Amino acid sequence: MRYLLPVLFLVALSAMLMLRGYVHSEILADHRVRPPTWADQVPKEILRGGPVIDARDEDDPKTLRIPDRRLVLTFDDGPDPAWTPKVLETLKKYDAHGVFFVTGTMASRHPDLVERIVREGHEVGLHTFNHPDLAFQSASRIDRELAQNQLALAGAAGIRTSLFRPPYSSFSAALDNESWPVTQYIGSRGYITAFNDTDSEDWKRPGVAAIIERATPKGTRGSIVLMHDSGGDRSQTVAALDRFLPQMKERGYRFTNLTEALDAPSAHTPVTGVELWKGRAWVAAVTVSENTTGVLTVGLAAIGVLVIARFGMMLLLSFGHARKVRRPGFSWGEPVTRPVSVLVPAYNEAKCIENTVRSLSESDHPVEVIVIDDGSSDGTARIVEGLRLPNVRVVRQLNAGKPAALNRGIANARHDIIVMMDGDTVFEPSTVRELVQPFGDPRVGAVAGNAKVGNRDSLIGAWQHIEYVMGFNLDRRMYDVLSCMPTIPGAVGAFRRAALDRVGGMSDDTLAEDTDITMALHRDGWRVVYAEKARAWTEAPETVQQLWSQRYRWSYGTMQAIWKHRRALVERGPSGRFGRVGLPLVSLFMVLAPLLAPLIDVFLLYGLVFGPTLKTVAAWVGVLAVQALCAAYAFRLDRERMVHLISLPLQQVLYRQLMYVVLLQSWITALTGGRLRWQKLRRTGALGAAPGNIPSPRSSDEDRRPVA
Repeated sequence: MRYLLPVLFLVALSAMLMLRGYVHSEILADHRVRPPTWADQVPKEILRGGPVIDARDEDDPKTLRIPDRRLVLTFDDGPDPAWTPKVLETLKKYDAHGVFFVTGTMASRHPDLVERIVREGHEVGLHTFNHPDLAFQSASRIDRELAQNQLALAGAAGIRTSLFRPPYSSFSAALDNESWPVTQYIGSRGYITAFNDTDSEDWKRPGVAAIIERATPKGTRGSIVLMHDSGGDRSQTVAALDRFLPQMKERGYRFTNLTEALDAPSAHTPVTGVELWKGRAWVAAVTVSENTTGVLTVGLAAIGVLVIARFGMMLLLSFGHARKVRRPGFSWGEPVTRPVSVLVPAYNEAKCIENTVRSLSESDHPVEVIVIDDGSSDGTARIVEGLRLPNVRVVRQLNAGKPAALNRGIANARHDIIVMMDGDTVFEPSTVRELVQPFGDPRVGAVAGNAKVGNRDSLIGAWQHIEYVMGFNLDRRMYDVLSCMPTIPGAVGAFRRAALDRVGGMSDDTLAEDTDITMALHRDGWRVVYAEKARAWTEAPETVQQLWSQRYRWSYGTMQAIWKHRRALVERGPSGRFGRVGLPLVSLFMVLAPLLAPLIDVFLLYGLVFGPTLKTVAAWVGVLAVQALCAAYAFRLDRERMVHLISLPLQQVLYRQLMYVVLLQSWITALTGGRLRWQKLRRTGALGAAPGNIPSPRSSDEDRRPVA
C-alpha cells in the first residue's frame, strides 16, 4: 500500500488536472479562426433565405424565417455563473423566453445553470464543446464536439437537443465554400442550424443604447437576435435587456423559443438509461475535478504564505541570533572547562570509526570517549581497542538499537555533561569545547551543534550540503530564538546528565530518538540552544537509495514524535508553551508545508504545458530567487563557499521531488498503521579528518558506490 497509494494518488491527480484543463479549453483546444472565402458553391436560396437552415435532407436543404412580431433572443457561449443568472432573472421579469447556445465546457462546469435554463422554459442549443472553428476540423472532431456537448446536457438537465449554432458564425448570408459543407454535415447528423439575422454586437460593449438599437428589427419583422451571456463583462447586455424587452412588448412583439416561433415540436428530447448515467458520471467527474483543483489552488496559496512566512522568519530571526551570539563580550555564563563524556554508538562502523575516534582524541577540551559497540559483526570494537588511545574505552552489548546503546553509554559515563555523536562523524579540535559552553547557563539542558556534510564532492552530496546549511542550520537559529528547537542532531549534540535523568533517558518509542528526547526536554522546562561554532562533519548518504532510507526514517520518526508529545498542546507550564508554539511550527514547517510544496511544481508543470508559459516561468524564477537569497544568506552566516549554490536550480527540480515522495510515503505509512524499522546505511569511510586536522587514510575507490 505504501507504494500503490502514491502511484494511485499521482494518477488521480494527473487525471483531474487533465480533465480540468480540457473543460477550461486549455487542452486540445483550437483557437484558430478562418477568414472568409468564396461562396460560389453555396446554393443561392440558402444565401438569400432565412437564418434557420434545415439540412437534414441532403438533397433538399431548407431555410426558415421567424414570423412577424416574434423575436427569438439567443445567448451564446454560456452558461456563465456571473451573467447567466442575471439574464434569466431579466427574462423572467418580463415573461420572455429565449434560446441559450451553450458550450460543453461551460455546461459541464455549471450544470445547475443548464438545469435552471430548461426548468424556466427556455431552449438549449449546442455550441460545440470547446468552441473551435469547425471549418478547420475533421468529421471525427466535429462528431466528438457534438457528442460531448450532448453528454454535458444529458448530465446537467437530462435532455438532448436538435438545435445547433456553429462558433464564430453570423448571418446565413455569410456562409462560404468552407462553412457550407460543415452546415450540411451538421444537418446529416440530425441538427437544425440556427444562425441570426440581427446582431446586437453586445460583445463589443458599445453601450446600452447601441445594443438596443442594433437588436431592434425594422418594422414588424420577426428576427433571431444574437446576444451573449458569457465571454466577459455582460453588464451592458443585462441592462439593455431590461429596457429592450418592455419596449418591444409595447410594439406587439412576443419573445419565444425558436421551435415555438416556427410552430415546430420542441428541440428537447429526454435522455434515459445508459446515456443519462453517462452524462451524470461526466458532470460528477468534472465537479470533482473543479472542486479538487479549487482546493489545490487554496493549498497553493497556503503553501505560498507558509513558504514566505518561513523564509521571512528564518531571515529575521537567524539574523537576530547571529547578532546576539557574535556580539563582543557575549557569554553563556562561567566558562565550562570540566571534562565531559562523549558517547559514540556504533553498529558496523569499521570504515568510519577510526576517523571518528581520532578526531575526538585531538579535542582541545578534556573528554572521555565511550564507544558503545551495538553488536557489530565487522570488528568495529577491535579497531577502536587496537588504537590504544588514552581516555577511550569500548562498551559492548548485543544489538539492541541506538537508543539502548546511548542509554548504556550514559550509564557508563563519568561526567555530568554528555556529548553524543554518530559513528560516521568527525569533530574539529574545538567542537566539544564550543558545544559545551552553553551549559554555563544552568537553564540549558541540551545544545545542538552545527552538522555539516563532509562528502559534498558529488552532486547528491552538494544538494544535501545546501539542505543542511539552508534548511537545518538556519532553522535551528530560528527555533533557538523562539525557544522551541525540535531536534538535537544525532551527529553533534550535548546534554546535561540531570536533564536526561529527569526525562528517563533515550526512548525507543520513535525512529527519531533525537527529536523525541529534544521535545521531552522542552516539556520538562529545559532550554535547548544552538552552538554555531560547534562544527561536526558527517558522511551523508551517497546513493539515492540510501538517502531515501534515511529521510524516510527521519520523516516518519518526526511524525511519531509529534504524535507522542501531542498532549503538550493542552498542558500548562513549559510543556504547554512548547506545545502551543513549537509543535505547531514543527507540524507546519516540517510536515504540512513539505507535503503541500509539490503543488508549486504541479502547477509549474501544468502552466508550462497548458498555461501561460512565460508567466509560469517568471513565477518559478521568482520563487527560485527568494530561495537563492535565503540560501546565500545561510551560506554567508556559516561562512561557506557560494560555489555549491550553482546546483540549487537543479536541486529544486530533482532533489525536492525525491523528498516529496519520501514524505508522502511517510504519511501513508503513518495513516495505514505501518511499521518502519531502523535501516543501516552503507558507509564508505570517505570522510577523513575534519578541516584543520591531519587527514587519516581514506578508503579505496572501489569501496565507494556511484551517486545514483
